[in-house]
Amino acid sequence: MSDNTHLDITYDYALDRDCTTLSRHILEQLQSFGPDAQDLSALMTRIGLAGKLIARRLSRADLVEGALGFTGDTNVQGEEVKKMDIYANEVFIAVFKQSGLVCQLASEEMEKPYYIPENCPIGRYALLYDPIDGSSNVDINLNVGSIFSIRQQTGEDPDQNGANLLQDGHQQLAAGYILYGPSVVLVYSIGKGVHAFTLDPSLGEFILSSESIQVPKHGPVYSVNEGNFWQWDEALRDFTRYVHRHEGYTARYSGALVGDFHRILLQGGVFIYPGTVEKPDGKLRLLYESAPLAFLLEQAGGAASTGKHPLLDVVPDYLHARTPLIIGSTEDVALVKSFIDERVREQEPVLKS
Repeated sequence: MSDNTHLDITYDYALDRDCTTLSRHILEQLQSFGPDAQDLSALMTRIGLAGKLIARRLSRADLVEGALGFTGDTNVQGEEVKKMDIYANEVFIAVFKQSGLVCQLASEEMEKPYYIPENCPIGRYALLYDPIDGSSNVDINLNVGSIFSIRQQTGEDPDQNGANLLQDGHQQLAAGYILYGPSVVLVYSIGKGVHAFTLDPSLGEFILSSESIQVPKHGPVYSVNEGNFWQWDEALRDFTRYVHRHEGYTARYSGALVGDFHRILLQGGVFIYPGTVEKPDGKLRLLYESAPLAFLLEQAGGAASTGKHPLLDVVPDYLHARTPLIIGSTEDVALVKSFIDERVREQEPVLKS
């Protein structure tokens, strides 16, 4: 092979890679240019636009007046609201107002879903999202992320409290997240594997960087806030003592769900956010955080559980329902579950013959 031929192949590969944008990739995944494929492609492009706007704000947050700190308000969860939470939430609303496809948006920053009446006659989709997860890290310039889930819009006149969104996680059409770090990475699945895109600032496009990601069956990382150790059930304390005593495990926990999850996806291991004595259902919202990430992990060959049930089987009883989360490599999730199951067996009454 001549040097020129080698260069031609190299250039062809580079050009093809640079042309594999988010919207093109979805159409290729679905092998269709039909209405449904075009809808999902358009929706994901809009999510990408929201990510670019939020990333731009984050990249110069220290230079923008009013970008950092708290608003002084609390959200429906009773949590203090950061200024970046409000900005990111408004970005998603503004972006999808223009989509013509989304009838309602639901976010942990809003007590009730946000309706877009002008879209509802033709808008066949609902978007559920956490605009900025880990916003406590914004002021100290650590990783944060956005999590999203796309569902089919049901009912011609949606209930104002979002009752039509109370479905199990299997009903998601697509899910993913955007990680704002040294590079901006968008990871998504439409039920055909998990794929990652990196924002190329010179092109202003998310370009395919990793395709068909598979989480290792076992990984060395366990990610959990051990500061809550004495608030957990004994089974989770047993698991923690186990990894402390055995070689090959390392603790990694940043307090930013998307960053910690991204590490597990690529390197394997387990992320745990259990319930506590004060909050037995844990902290994470099922519809905006746990279910979208469970959808991704199962597509990547991993597993997700509440400790009692497969997470994607759980149907919330209200819009902002929370649930414990154990998610990651299949072997590591099974290991955590084994400690929970053992405690359950110990507590069962002895059957008399």
